Amino acid sequence: MEKTIFEITKMDCPSEENLIRMKLDEVSNIKNLDFDIPNRKLTVFHSGGIAIIEKSIEELNLGGKKLKTEQSDQTEFKKQSNQKKLLWTVLAINFVFFLIEMTTGLISKSMGLVADSLDMLADSFVYGISLFAVGGTLIRKKRIAKIAGIFQIILAILGFMEVLRRFFFESDNLPNFSTMIIVALFALVANGICLYILQKSKSKEEAHMKASMIFTSNDVIINLGVIAAGLLVNWLNSNKPDLIIGMIVFILVTQGALRILKLGN
Repeated sequence: MEKTIFEITKMDCPSEENLIRMKLDEVSNIKNLDFDIPNRKLTVFHSGGIAIIEKSIEELNLGGKKLKTEQSDQTEFKKQSNQKKLLWTVLAINFVFFLIEMTTGLISKSMGLVADSLDMLADSFVYGISLFAVGGTLIRKKRIAKIAGIFQIILAILGFMEVLRRFFFESDNLPNFSTMIIVALFALVANGICLYILQKSKSKEEAHMKASMIFTSNDVIINLGVIAAGLLVNWLNSNKPDLIIGMIVFILVTQGALRILKLGN
């Protein structure tokens, strides 16, 4: 058996781990996948060639790069405990906060919260595909991924168009900055809980939420961005900070949707 170590520069949260797992499900010569999210490393234990594995990782556009391949004597691998239950838990948390942020974003007129809600929905899609595709055929998994990716792109485009409309025609329409900050703070806590829940199924060392893991997560950075935008809205008395963070997040959501579509190819 061989093991190949990859550096995945854009892998900074468990949803991207699940994307990679789903993408590599179809590769029959893989024996085990060992993810090191804090250090952005993936170790693939496999028999036979590495070319198809390397190609599959590159197709996700997560900055995957092969570092080295070496022989391995390891034949037994630790199974993650209650993985299906954990995925259902984080799916529920992400989907509930999608509803909360979408609702409060529309009420408070904050595009930052609306965009952040779509980021939560994107994570829900990833965990949902992981669950609903289990035991199903490859065609079923690809169909679900394609529908989810297209739906997400449509929502992101609509959101982006709304940002442009407000930027040019409603410059005096200020969002409620206090709602932005409070809801984003709760979303930040929710993301931290999701990280902890998913990591506790792994080794004891990884179960502790290392700072390097928490603060490199895109989800957490987005939450902090919405909080900062809320403060700037109040300070500058302008809706531009909210629109700017909304625009950035809609772009990130679109990139995530394209990665989900890669699963459908």
